[in-house]
Amino acid sequence: MKVKTLLLGAAASFVMAPAAMAERGSDGHVNVIYWQAPSILNPYLSGGTKDIEASSLIIEPLARYDDKGALVPYIAAEVPTVANGGVSEDLTSITWKIKEGLLWSDGTAVTANDAKFTADYCMHPEGGCAQASFFDGVESVEVVDDLTLKITFDQPKPNPYGPLVGGQSPVIQAAQFANCMGAKAPECTEANFAPIGTAGFKVDEFKPNDVISLSANPNYRDPAKPAFATMTLKGGGDATASARAVFETGEMDYAWNLQLAPDVIAKFEEGGKGKAIAGFGPLVERLEMNMTDPSPDLPEGERATVAHPHPFLSDIKVREALSIAIDRDLLVEVGYGTAGKPTCDLVPAPDNFAAKNDFCLTQDMDRAKALLDEAGWTDSDGDGVRDKDGKKLSILYQTSTNAVRQDFQALIKQWWEEIGVEVELRNVDSSVFFGGDPGSPDTFQKFYADVEMYANTFNGTDPQQYLAAYKCGNEPRPASQWQGENINRFCDPAYDALIDELGRTGDIAKRGEIAIKMNNMLTKESHTIVGLVHRGRVSGQSNTLGGHILNVWDSELWDAAEWYRIK
Repeated sequence: MKVKTLLLGAAASFVMAPAAMAERGSDGHVNVIYWQAPSILNPYLSGGTKDIEASSLIIEPLARYDDKGALVPYIAAEVPTVANGGVSEDLTSITWKIKEGLLWSDGTAVTANDAKFTADYCMHPEGGCAQASFFDGVESVEVVDDLTLKITFDQPKPNPYGPLVGGQSPVIQAAQFANCMGAKAPECTEANFAPIGTAGFKVDEFKPNDVISLSANPNYRDPAKPAFATMTLKGGGDATASARAVFETGEMDYAWNLQLAPDVIAKFEEGGKGKAIAGFGPLVERLEMNMTDPSPDLPEGERATVAHPHPFLSDIKVREALSIAIDRDLLVEVGYGTAGKPTCDLVPAPDNFAAKNDFCLTQDMDRAKALLDEAGWTDSDGDGVRDKDGKKLSILYQTSTNAVRQDFQALIKQWWEEIGVEVELRNVDSSVFFGGDPGSPDTFQKFYADVEMYANTFNGTDPQQYLAAYKCGNEPRPASQWQGENINRFCDPAYDALIDELGRTGDIAKRGEIAIKMNNMLTKESHTIVGLVHRGRVSGQSNTLGGHILNVWDSELWDAAEWYRIK
């Protein structure tokens, strides 16, 4: 059966880098810096990469993706497939076996009930789960016995590796989060800031938006790991300071996401204490066009909600004009060099799912101006800003604070002003912007701006959950604690139908065709997502840190338990 293509070879052998350590904790301390400081350690309450990755030091999924994109077991004993009987012949269920003897860091046993609880926690209608798309199509989650979990879907699911798979969807401890269901989820500060986990480290102290102090999990499944007894994950600052701390001063062993111009990184490397490591996955720097009205004139509970369409970005001609006014080649040159490629797409990789569109790659200012003319936006008073029906074409364009993004903002502002658009720039501290605090007006989920720029990615080599984020009803809103993955509030029933079709299609080639259609609906056909740069991940690593392999398909900290000090 073609629908089984995805499943027959899903399990992979898993070989980590050899670790040169004799016993747990023998290599002392390791320092990590994330200049976007983590603000919570519960990825179900944050879509920010910084929070998801920091959490992965502590809590783990049933299985995750290795550096080649292959699915490998973590909490689970093996990856279920049709061939080994873990996935039903009709593809409507998947059965996971938990590893025997696995303990939480507090010494209690990990059971299938923890996994079921996690699914129930995320699927609770009042919980505002940031990773809800991972549970799309789940009909029931059943504890078969202490170590066996069965997930049943509402239709055949050729790619059943969504729920509790990958760094974005880990298993949390039922006992710790028992009183945190639904609307109470954000109130459980102790659990959200110090989850009990199964990974190599446990939280000793967490200062949100600042620093995490961790120590080796005394109940980690490999008694010889991790080699480091303690870890400090320092947050804040900027990418420049992070690079300096690894390459020049040697204060830090690992620096995440060095979003710096290539000549800057090369200069830092001359310090001799570390090296830049890079890899291309599906990460895209992009603009999201707000399809709803963020005006502060609206009541707080109604700003940026689907009840109020955006006054001018609802017009596709305006969105297309803004897109084709951008010179993406110059953005790549200024911001990334060989670590970037211009793109029009949301999903640029892997190859089977990549549309490889070129409709936006040539800047066309004349066409952009013509589109705005056609949309009725003209400069009636000669002040250089287009207007219509007494309203100025004025955009608030926001992003997180870092040098490359501010360079991009300045260039894009210049181009948009050339076509008659007034532009106000705002940059927000990344810890706040990506923090997911429902009380903050400055999160990327609330989107109290007209346009915002950021990058995120998906776990593994299949974009099903990533594309499903743009489902009608999945937009952040007051009822969901301002959580949700449909950031720009796009809604098209035809797109939702493709989400369902992708979910029941097993043939790899056909899955690629459907995913490309979905990508095109968001980009080429609607311009609600404006791709800018297909970014390589660039991080900095000390010359004395061993055991790490850069992973562009899951958390960069996926193998922290394998790290050791090169003597």
